[in-house]
Amino acid sequence: MIPATTLLGAYRAGFFPMAVEGRIRWFFPVRRGIVPLDTFHVPRRLRRTLRSGRFEVSVDRAFGEVIAACASRRGRGGTWIDGEIVESYTGLYEKGYAHSVETWRDGALVGGLYGVSLQGAFFGESMFHRLTDASKVALCALVERLRARGYELLDVQWRTPHLARLGAVDVSQWRYRALLKRAMRKDCSFA
Repeated sequence: MIPATTLLGAYRAGFFPMAVEGRIRWFFPVRRGIVPLDTFHVPRRLRRTLRSGRFEVSVDRAFGEVIAACASRRGRGGTWIDGEIVESYTGLYEKGYAHSVETWRDGALVGGLYGVSLQGAFFGESMFHRLTDASKVALCALVERLRARGYELLDVQWRTPHLARLGAVDVSQWRYRALLKRAMRKDCSFA
């Protein structure tokens, strides 16, 4: 298990862990994916889905289920969430630093995301969906929550095509460090 102090110190410095071939590796990408909270884009079709009320959204109701679903998701040649990552982030959740946003349909968990909240930054770790738009609805709920609580930074690690459609951009390491430094001066509460 990665100690909470190590994880939180790494996030404060701009690093995040991933399990690669059975070992924990630390990353600080040259180009970092972020979602600027003031320019988050909700496409028209997704706005209709949000208005429809098709999904129920909750926060921190099923953290263990969300991280397990993310760990079982395949992509980028496999999953980077192994048992040590699950145990480490569950520890952060128990200490109040890791959080999940869940989407439900007819009482079943159909999508969600999890990440780490620290000062004025939220570090998105992973998301999953079992129904179309379920993870996007969770992301919309996350952005709304971060905006309402005065957060400065939503870090998504890498800008994927999926996240780019919602407004994610790449920033340089230099720019990321400046954004992170500013976010670490804030005292926001996710709860």
